[in-house]
Amino acid sequence: MNAPNNNPIEDPTGDHLSARQEKLRRLRAKGIDAYPTKYSRSHTSTQARALFNRTIETTETTVTQTQPVSIAGRIMAVRIMGKNSFLDIKDGDGHLQAHFRVDTLGESYALLKELDIGDFVGITGPLFKTRTGEVTIGATEFTFLSKSLRSLPEKWHGLKDKEQRYRQRYVDLIANDEIMPVFLKRSRIIQSIRAYMIKAGFIEVETPVLVPVAAGALAKPFITRHHALGQNLYMRIATELYLKRLIVGGFHKVFEIGRVFRNEGIDQNHNPEFTLLESYEAYANYEDVMRLVETLLSTVVQETTGGNTIEYGEHTLDFSVPWKRMSFSNAILEYANIDISPYLKSENNIEHLISSAQDKGFDVQPGPPHQIFDKLLSLAVEPNLIQPIFITDHPKIMSPLAKTKPGNPEFVERFEAFVGQMEVANAFSELNDPEEQRNRFSQQEEIRAKYSDEEADRTDDDFLTSLEYGMPPTGGLGIGIDRIVMLLTNQQSIRDILLFPQMRSRDI
Repeated sequence: MNAPNNNPIEDPTGDHLSARQEKLRRLRAKGIDAYPTKYSRSHTSTQARALFNRTIETTETTVTQTQPVSIAGRIMAVRIMGKNSFLDIKDGDGHLQAHFRVDTLGESYALLKELDIGDFVGITGPLFKTRTGEVTIGATEFTFLSKSLRSLPEKWHGLKDKEQRYRQRYVDLIANDEIMPVFLKRSRIIQSIRAYMIKAGFIEVETPVLVPVAAGALAKPFITRHHALGQNLYMRIATELYLKRLIVGGFHKVFEIGRVFRNEGIDQNHNPEFTLLESYEAYANYEDVMRLVETLLSTVVQETTGGNTIEYGEHTLDFSVPWKRMSFSNAILEYANIDISPYLKSENNIEHLISSAQDKGFDVQPGPPHQIFDKLLSLAVEPNLIQPIFITDHPKIMSPLAKTKPGNPEFVERFEAFVGQMEVANAFSELNDPEEQRNRFSQQEEIRAKYSDEEADRTDDDFLTSLEYGMPPTGGLGIGIDRIVMLLTNQQSIRDILLFPQMRSRDI
């Protein structure tokens, strides 16, 4: 084991840490281990409060304190008053006050001067209530568990700088009590989604994160190098094509909740890595998937909030089923006053669509046809979609993996779900004709070459081979978990519901 480093620590924020390091040296000189390997606590702060209340309520005789318990946590406040001292201890459940008396602790009471805000301690003693009504643990002994060498943010101002909070989420969680509940709720939301899917008969599976072909979505991938294989690999941009391989192999219902990676910009709704639920159900189409989405999300809202409505920003959102539906064409017509039908059959008409959109005040720039339609949807339609709604039947050029709508060959059986001005889900009746799928991939490759479009979908020959073995009619779905969490925790930025959002390096 290496000897402890006794050199003063330099703090780039300007705080003087040498005093804390000196306290650590004094503890070690007394033979006290400030970083022990284990501590056996009997109760969390919440459990301790419940024990005290239960003891007082169920005991017939007059009882003012409980049997001794052991708690552990971080010191958030210290009030030393001569022969009596009070500490505020914070653990993962909440806060509990601790009382220290010299006549109880004897010589060890003097060690209180070596404690600082931020230190972890373990405390043993009975629970009682002070004259002010505060449930408190009366310390009969205490143990140093971890010496904090850096000062926490000042109590009344806390850690307020947004960028620093994201970069140092661990300090954010310590300093701002309102942060932890957001991430606890995120966990409950994901658990609720997973439980619903399993109850609905879906099998949870895992698919590769490193893939030879970044296909399955219109997105620019991250690229890496696998030296042992001597080839480039990509971080997956979707799980779609691997999950559909499993449908080919005989699974009827599969889903995966996992990270996907897209080399795109960062804004309040986008992070380069995000959590996606994808599911595939054999013998279903997009109508079946619509019913799945609205019932799934309605159930999750009820389980995590207790009702069908939530507050998001200035809006009250109602997740009651059924949700409203509107076709892609009608949505563009209603909100942009543009009839897209003349622009579907010939790519040559796209320039006229761009100028028409610009004349109506929408900043649509030249690019691949699928990007033009998508941009028009984002600019003209999406800002108006507050309540849960399905936008259905997209132009085929936007959806290379979706099945053509019978009797309407320029459109596909696809929908996007929007809530709170955000897309939260995307789904298809999956294209299972291998020859048509190969043609669609070829068209995407042509678009990539013509427009230097790195987002165009890519040809995955192994996936095409799997389709040639036969895939039944299938309904596929993708739900952006992070945006669902944003809605259900009333957070306006995706960074506020990601523990560690992507940040630009300080040295760039």
